[in-house]
Amino acid sequence: MKKKIAILLLSCLLALSSCGKKTNQDDVSEPSVVQSESANSTESSTQPEENNSSSSSESIEPSEEINSDKDTSDIELTIPADFVGQQTQADLDKKAEEYGIKSIVLNSDGSATYTMTKQQHTEFLEEYRAQINSTLNELIGSEDYPNFTAIKANENYTEFTITTKSAELDMAESFSVIAFYMYGGIYNVLNGEEIDNISVTFINADSGEIISVSNSSDMEKTN
Repeated sequence: MKKKIAILLLSCLLALSSCGKKTNQDDVSEPSVVQSESANSTESSTQPEENNSSSSSESIEPSEEINSDKDTSDIELTIPADFVGQQTQADLDKKAEEYGIKSIVLNSDGSATYTMTKQQHTEFLEEYRAQINSTLNELIGSEDYPNFTAIKANENYTEFTITTKSAELDMAESFSVIAFYMYGGIYNVLNGEEIDNISVTFINADSGEIISVSNSSDMEKTN
């Protein structure tokens, strides 16, 4: 399932780039995070915060279990070849310097292995959380989604609940499901978590009734 999500993310990155506008670091705020019904989720409800970092993050897949015993230990993460694209070793060297990563090595199969410290990985993940949260806030009442009134997510971004004034989803709202799959998929790849499904639920703001429920796991049934 992780491989299917990775391929989906690659194919949708450009198409979904308009779903969230770029933000300055001083403009980031964090949306509410709701408790997942899953036993693995942690309850957290936060008020909007400012001045969170929102720099871009790479979509990377762990090549081995992350060692969390020592803060000084290095972590090796491998980006699938689909995400590396046509980048050369020189391109990756420049990216490593830009992000302050120890090294990025282009492998023979087209994948790339990132080597970084545990602290860098933690910061990398926090930055992507801030980026997701900022984007979710921007979607609410935006030009593309004027009927969205609230967006909530659980701690690991595998469950999204969107409240909308719509009685039925329009085309843009229906297509936004793929964006939520993308946000949750990339986050969990970065976090080294195996996930089987990302669910997206739309609720009518007036009646409180569920309009639609979509699951990324259903994609397997159509392939």
